[in-house]
Amino acid sequence: MAFLADALSRVKPSATIAVTQKARELKNAGRDVIGLGAGEPDFDTPDNIKNAAIEAIRRGETKYPPVSGIVPLREAIAKKFKRENNLDYRPEQTIVGTGGKQILFNAFMATLNPGDEVIIPRPYWVSYPEMVAICGGTPAFADTSIDNGFKLTAAALQKAITPRTKWLLMNSPSNPSGAAYSEAELRALADVLLEHPNVWVLTDDMYEHLIYGDFVFTTIAEVEPKLYERTLTMNGVSKAYAMTGWRIGYAAGPVALIKAMDMIQGQQTSGACTIAQWASVEALNGPQDFIAKNKAIFQARRDLVVSMLNQARGITCPSPEGAFYVYPSCSQLIGKKTKAGKLIDSDEAFCSELLEAEGVAVVFGSAFGLGPNFRISYATSEALLEEACSRIQRFTASLT
Repeated sequence: MAFLADALSRVKPSATIAVTQKARELKNAGRDVIGLGAGEPDFDTPDNIKNAAIEAIRRGETKYPPVSGIVPLREAIAKKFKRENNLDYRPEQTIVGTGGKQILFNAFMATLNPGDEVIIPRPYWVSYPEMVAICGGTPAFADTSIDNGFKLTAAALQKAITPRTKWLLMNSPSNPSGAAYSEAELRALADVLLEHPNVWVLTDDMYEHLIYGDFVFTTIAEVEPKLYERTLTMNGVSKAYAMTGWRIGYAAGPVALIKAMDMIQGQQTSGACTIAQWASVEALNGPQDFIAKNKAIFQARRDLVVSMLNQARGITCPSPEGAFYVYPSCSQLIGKKTKAGKLIDSDEAFCSELLEAEGVAVVFGSAFGLGPNFRISYATSEALLEEACSRIQRFTASLT
């Protein structure tokens, strides 16, 4: 009898965490490394949010919280969905978890049986298929391309749906591509879903507030109210509020699903950190003006990176609508060799040799299910981004 569970054979380590760790190790060894793998804002959590946490500690808000979240936070989540997304949820239709990952995991654990399929557009966040596999489901991938902005089309969705499909998992704006779906694009997908009443939608809106230019964010239950009863709308405070380490994610959906997720969480971790929850109340209810300021900084960084990468030999980099990632193609460089004679035969090899030669750590696209591409997080200073892109230009120019 094997000691470790068979489920582990279906799961791969996180490539994004691995790249970040590798960059950290090289820095500690004295290498000059610019790490562009981490998916978190480089801004500090706003002072009013930190002060709310301190005040909660001083009030003695340090006991076990309710499994689904403290009432003031669930009320704030319901108000947020109404205010920003025109979605009517009662507090009892919401749940708070230890980050967005726990929300996703609990939803899959509560609903998936062996053989149930979850449609995941690729490129995808590296954790999506692994979570589905751990929970006993089967990831079913739907391809996108650089030509359609890395977005799932209605035709591709229709083709991916089978009698075993239980969920469509959407992420807009996307990690890793930054692609965001317009209202018209969501409308086309919703029309397909209306033809398949057994397919639920889990929409990961974690990057909702990080959209650029004239793009207008919408979420699918807002676009098509008929999908409301079979949609779980997920969000969190990590990205827009620079609160990655506070570990608070949340979702809203049908009461029966929320209760099932509550039951799993009650046997798993119980409620999320009380202090972080009180900080999140302030995040959702308090001043929001800093979001626009941070977004403007991110947009300037995006424009810098896109411009410089498109000047690099053999690189094609679309300009994404949101998040803080770009997902350039390196297809023109496959088959070339480094100065040392090493063959670039994949996007993973490209990223490995880039790190070795120039000390720039990025994540290879095949880890996200679609290559030959690579992901860059531009959640760091313009000075570092400019230097990193200059090194990438130098590296690509050196390939023969």
